[in-house]
Amino acid sequence: MAGFQRGRYVARFAETRDDVMAAQRLRHRCFRGMDGVEGLDSDQFDETCLHILVHDLTTDALVCCFRLMPFENGESIGGSYAAQFYGLDRLKAYRGRMVEMGRFCIDPDIRDPDVLRVAWGAMTQYVDREGVELLFGCSSFKGTQAETYMDAFALLHERHLAPSRWLPRVKAPRVILFGKRIRLKKPNLKLAMKGMPPLLRTYLVMGGWVSDHAVVDNDLNTLHVFTGLEISAIPSARKRLLRAT
Repeated sequence: MAGFQRGRYVARFAETRDDVMAAQRLRHRCFRGMDGVEGLDSDQFDETCLHILVHDLTTDALVCCFRLMPFENGESIGGSYAAQFYGLDRLKAYRGRMVEMGRFCIDPDIRDPDVLRVAWGAMTQYVDREGVELLFGCSSFKGTQAETYMDAFALLHERHLAPSRWLPRVKAPRVILFGKRIRLKKPNLKLAMKGMPPLLRTYLVMGGWVSDHAVVDNDLNTLHVFTGLEISAIPSARKRLLRAT
């Protein structure tokens, strides 16, 4: 990827250690930081991942970043970030190429939807080039108070659960089981969509699916759900729009 551009934003791969550290600083601000407190969000997966940065060309500011961990098939999915929290034994049988998308974040001061469009355009370019068949990762809800997101969880449980052949098992010590907590609750669609992270909404409109539980992640102060998207399931019209971007 020499540089994927739309309007004032361009996405590119990190090329240097300074590039990766810039992404880690933005991640710290989004996931861990307090106002005025700088730091680095880093872990052992950073060394083996590809990092994509989205810059504002008018200011050269880093406005978005995420990382990718590719797998030839599901046999080695146990080495993914998500495998720390979810039992992914069923996905070991997946024969196609896979990529884990993680640590996706956008500068909280940025409200321009073109940032997300450029990020997805860059991802589409990568998926097409590498022949990826399954995109997966953890989609995060801010905070660990499940009550805030009950309508969103009810909607996920009602309409967007993973196929049984791929459904992740419970592994983390603290989880929110959708079936147990939600029971017969009918989701308020307006509240559900309001509480849904933008990245997860994008997965879902393309045919993505989620685990039947959310993991309580005290380290990042989030609740997250395992999310998968089989590229073959994306509606043709949606694929055309992504490629047109």
